Amino acid sequence: MTWIDALAELQQQGEPCVLVTIVEERGSTPRNAGSKMVVSRARLYDTIGGGHLEYRVQQIAREMLESRTRETRLERFSLGASLGQCCGGAAVVLLEPMGQPQARIAVFGAGHVGRALVPLLAGLPCQVRWIDSREDEFPGQIPRGVQKVVSEEVVDEVASMPPGSYFIVMTHNHPLDLELTAAILARDDFTYFGLIGSKTKRVKFEHRLRDRGFQPEALQRMRCPMGLPDVKGKLPVEIAVSIAGEIIATYNADFGEKHQGGAGVTQLLPASRRS
Repeated sequence: MTWIDALAELQQQGEPCVLVTIVEERGSTPRNAGSKMVVSRARLYDTIGGGHLEYRVQQIAREMLESRTRETRLERFSLGASLGQCCGGAAVVLLEPMGQPQARIAVFGAGHVGRALVPLLAGLPCQVRWIDSREDEFPGQIPRGVQKVVSEEVVDEVASMPPGSYFIVMTHNHPLDLELTAAILARDDFTYFGLIGSKTKRVKFEHRLRDRGFQPEALQRMRCPMGLPDVKGKLPVEIAVSIAGEIIATYNADFGEKHQGGAGVTQLLPASRRS
């Protein structure tokens, strides 16, 4: 796979990587200026000439991925004995972090609020899985970047999300909401879990979940009612805006934290706007 194909595929998958470019060459070098490769956590794509130069650049790139830095780096390498190369020239290499980790969001329910919420989430740097058992409830046009999932076993989709995910439950069926809630709380590795409904619904769900053995600290992680309390209204779009606002607030508050499984949370806003 060429570097450009790899870069496109990794960005589509939301997997972070580092784009490496030889920006200057002096004397004899393995590859010419402009040569590129892509480094992910698991693989190399294309080459800047192999040998110890490529090995050292790969090390630096993976250190950048591990630290989740967004800063570019410019490194100069003398291709002599100290680097285990015999070319005798020198190369200047640019390393650019690409594909910042994105929040993974599962939205259960394609009803009125779901249809108002998902387009808002699609406009954020998020990956959204939109899940329902009813094909006819989805709109004809799914927002770009949103994966539509039609499944008869909706609860099984909870396990398909990575650690650190966001879960939003708003199905048409209260028993299904309860089963989804139990499956999500049992994971205990999520960043956010919101359940649509009133305070009365929360009280009923907490009672049933306690009967299933869930502890109070686990139940406190459930947002129900969900959404920003200052954004009021009963129209689907008003509810959707309130929920999206809470997602953004959580997204930024948790920036840089690590969750079980090592999943990080990226930020939606630069520090200047967050402050």
